[in-house]
Amino acid sequence: MVITLLAIVSVLYLALQLEDKFKVPSPLGLIVLSFIFHALMGDVFMLTGDAEHFALLVLLLLPILLISDSLELSVADLKEHGLSLFYLAVVAVSLSVLAALLMGNTLFSEYNLSTAAIIVLFAMVLATDPVSVVSIFSKFNLPHKLKILCEGESLFNDATALIVFVFIGLYALNGGEISTAYVAEISVLVVLGSSALGVIFGYIGLVMMKTTTNRTAELLILVLVGYGSFELAEHFYTLLNMFGMHSHMHLSGILACIFATITVNHMMMQEAVKDEAAIDHEEEVLQNIPTSRGVITTAIHKIKATVEERERHLRTKEDVQLLALVANTMLFVAMAELINMSLLWQYKTEIIVMFLATTVIRAVMMAKFAMITNKTDKMTNINFRWWGVLTFAGIKGGLSIVMLMMIPASFEHLEMFKAVVIGVILLSTFIYSGILVALISKNQAAFSREKEEEAH
Repeated sequence: MVITLLAIVSVLYLALQLEDKFKVPSPLGLIVLSFIFHALMGDVFMLTGDAEHFALLVLLLLPILLISDSLELSVADLKEHGLSLFYLAVVAVSLSVLAALLMGNTLFSEYNLSTAAIIVLFAMVLATDPVSVVSIFSKFNLPHKLKILCEGESLFNDATALIVFVFIGLYALNGGEISTAYVAEISVLVVLGSSALGVIFGYIGLVMMKTTTNRTAELLILVLVGYGSFELAEHFYTLLNMFGMHSHMHLSGILACIFATITVNHMMMQEAVKDEAAIDHEEEVLQNIPTSRGVITTAIHKIKATVEERERHLRTKEDVQLLALVANTMLFVAMAELINMSLLWQYKTEIIVMFLATTVIRAVMMAKFAMITNKTDKMTNINFRWWGVLTFAGIKGGLSIVMLMMIPASFEHLEMFKAVVIGVILLSTFIYSGILVALISKNQAAFSREKEEEAH
């Protein structure tokens, strides 16, 4: 166990050094270093050892990654870019699945995949990794709107892909009948139910936040809110059964966690804004009337308390980011243990076909998005540079493997699906990350100019 801890810390340290000194994206550095450590040390340290335990590790660490990314989104950004994010995370994913249905049997004709199997396969490789995107963007000077579109799309895209996978793909794979009415009903129910549950947990967290001024306690409350909303959403049927409803319904833990975190963060920032406004008002009053030492002392205490609260909240966000970085390192180290090169080589053609197909589908969806945005004032206009960034921000991650573990063991094409999903994750991590960094670096001057114009 100690050796495993040392390996994780070493991999993270070296990856951060590569990122700082050579601009190598941390996800790319993490996965390369994880492979090197695993090749050198073999079975000396093992985090999971098999795909099933890796999936459990992802479920354990996923909420902290979601909390970290959600803290970067504000309600103001969601309001301003809500329509754009809805297209990117919902419409684009849905259209991508439809495109997959049209070409699935052509791409994998020898396997004679059913409609349900095609939905399941493509839903897994459409889910993106927000951690990788945020990590790469943090090293560059990019327009705020572009960052919100890419990071927000990566975050909400996972929820949509998981909903499609579980409630449509697996449902049909297990014999359920898919109809337009069913898809519409389950989508509305899951999205609205998960969002409402998240907001409720967010307000509970806000009440808890008001009971403490301790930074560690504040961090623990954020963790409780995120993990609590995630777990209850995934096991929502337990709550229903307590009231005698005998239901097997569960919601989206990803959506619940996102909305819970955004709610807490938004309300805390709103409180800080109100306090600052009150202080500004008192300062104005103090400047116009004679004041006693007691009044001045009271005003100073209020200013100090407001500054301390804001500083505490910012440091808590930094703590969450550190936890997320460690969690991401653990995931990449564990992923290196899963790689079976002989299996990947056996299905190399299927992996390359799927990687190229999903890349083309994403590029087309982003191009369609650019065409739509340039015809309306209600969405952010997308130029060619932004289209390229949006296209290659679709890096895949651990959630795809979690989905993989949900497929019944009796499914006849499970081995091929495992190879394809893991292979696409690896290719997207190496190729997309490299292209994304090169693309941003080449256009850095233009992006910096756009950011200055945006600020003005």
